[in-house]
Amino acid sequence: MKPAKLAIAALCFLPFLGTAQEPSPSPSPSPTRMPMWRCDLPGGTYEVAIRSILSVSTHEYIVDGVARVTEMNIDTPGNLAVRFYYLEPLTPSSPFSIGQSTIDKAQELAQEAAGRVSPGQSPWEKVIKSYPTTTHAHTVEYRLDSLDQLNSLFQSAEQAFRLNQNTEIKLP
Repeated sequence: MKPAKLAIAALCFLPFLGTAQEPSPSPSPSPTRMPMWRCDLPGGTYEVAIRSILSVSTHEYIVDGVARVTEMNIDTPGNLAVRFYYLEPLTPSSPFSIGQSTIDKAQELAQEAAGRVSPGQSPWEKVIKSYPTTTHAHTVEYRLDSLDQLNSLFQSAEQAFRLNQNTEIKLP
């Protein structure tokens, strides 16, 4: 190589010689452009891509004749089911009531279960699962404090689904 070309090549690489290169900054997450529905609850957070939602539904049923459950489900193509529900014990004046003896038994079972739940919280305030039957059922469950909260979640999810709109809801 001729001395002139060697000098030009050296001048080109001079800025890189003897200087420490700064490490590249770590990548930071960027906001997504994908519409998502996000729900922040005291029991955790659920987030789903709106394009993955197949349906949003609510229904009501009676469990073992002692409690009424109002439930919202979001169906997706994956193998994980999500359930949001409000649970209330049946009372003697309830149109679904099946008798005082059953209610007394339910209250007795609830008090027994209360001994297995965190102090200060009744079993009506927690999702209760039975290992391994319900813990391995690919189901995420959120227990809500009121029917109004459940209705707010349904309205939020249903609107996000219908309008393909990025939506976030936070419940206390």
